[in-house]
Amino acid sequence: MNALTLGPIKSLSGEVRLPGSKSISNRALLLAALAKGRTRIVNLLDSEDTELMRRALSELGIAVTQDGDAWVVEGREGPLVTDARRAELNLGLAGTAMRPLVAALTLGKGEFILDGAPRMRERPIGHLVDALRCLGADIDYTVMNDYPPVRIRAGGLAGGEAEIDGSVSSQFLTAVLLAAPLAQHPVAVRVRGELVSKPYIDITLDLMSRFGAQVRHGSHRRFEVANNGYRSPGECLVEGDASAATYFLAAGAIAGRGIRVQGVGAASIQGDAAFVDVLEALGASVQRSGSSLAVKPGPLSGIDADLNHIPDAAMTVAVLALFAKGATRIDNIANWRVKETDRLAAMARELRKLGASVQEGPDHLVVDPPAALQPATIETYGDHRMAMCFSLAALGGVPVTIKNPGCVAKTFPDYFEKFTALIDG
Repeated sequence: MNALTLGPIKSLSGEVRLPGSKSISNRALLLAALAKGRTRIVNLLDSEDTELMRRALSELGIAVTQDGDAWVVEGREGPLVTDARRAELNLGLAGTAMRPLVAALTLGKGEFILDGAPRMRERPIGHLVDALRCLGADIDYTVMNDYPPVRIRAGGLAGGEAEIDGSVSSQFLTAVLLAAPLAQHPVAVRVRGELVSKPYIDITLDLMSRFGAQVRHGSHRRFEVANNGYRSPGECLVEGDASAATYFLAAGAIAGRGIRVQGVGAASIQGDAAFVDVLEALGASVQRSGSSLAVKPGPLSGIDADLNHIPDAAMTVAVLALFAKGATRIDNIANWRVKETDRLAAMARELRKLGASVQEGPDHLVVDPPAALQPATIETYGDHRMAMCFSLAALGGVPVTIKNPGCVAKTFPDYFEKFTALIDG
């Protein structure tokens, strides 16, 4: 399907059970492969990103099989590859597969080339490579310095001290941390500059702990990792995706009798669960439980917010600003520019199509809503989150056409089916 027209939609109401978290799913797959023992992963997300990780692990000789509603991974109790094989892996647009695998494949033996889609070749990886080189890795670039594809000549990580720039992507630090327990000596990593998206590091630390790793850190500035390897917890439950929840919760804040999402709640380890705090600040009514979140409409007013800690959810806030009284300013989101597309430029461009007045800064966005939305055709730039967050605009009394709606397969293949199933009347 080249395009999908939604609305105008009067309101959405009801309940949604969320797919598994992408961030947790791909971390769990890799950790299970590195661990001692068999791991049964329950509620693993079934999407392009997780399929790319499963496929890569299978190509590396890891047994990953489906068993009913779960996936079973036979752990290697150490490096993914211990023979002198050569392999080329294409990881598409999956940053949560590319970055951790670059680090993990420095362990053990073999030679590997990791590449991806054209946009992946535009997403920087130099800070990760520099840190791994400090720990003894042999990595070089095959096309352009600081960008994929990369060539890894595995020989193990010596360990020791490394410094990593935290200002571009938390995935770089995550990748080093995930590999560190299998280094020859303990690893210490110091973060240089501001660490973006800290809650994603907390997800990493939580998953590592479940698999027996020992990590100490002080205020996300210095991380000390013991080289005691991983052991399977036996079963690993993947929470519902808190980023995916934001679209439904935002719809519940706009119009209708309210929406409840099941599978993520107040006990979530995901930073994007804090999106409901932003909804409350905007004026919506929120209810929290341990495993669910519910939102009902309220009179929404614009806010000023630093959303560096929830950059994916911040995109939903930008579209929700169309329904608030007054302007909304979203700060500290410079890392939007190195995502699946330049999200700062893309959001500004598409919001203007709907009639909003938008100021785009180097690290911020200001959205002043129009008196009435205009019908628009939204370009998604192949970015799943552009497609999902702009579906909310159909609640503004006008039809909205989403180009390339199939791009949601990256993380939420049946998003539009679940979205339209909530339409009232």
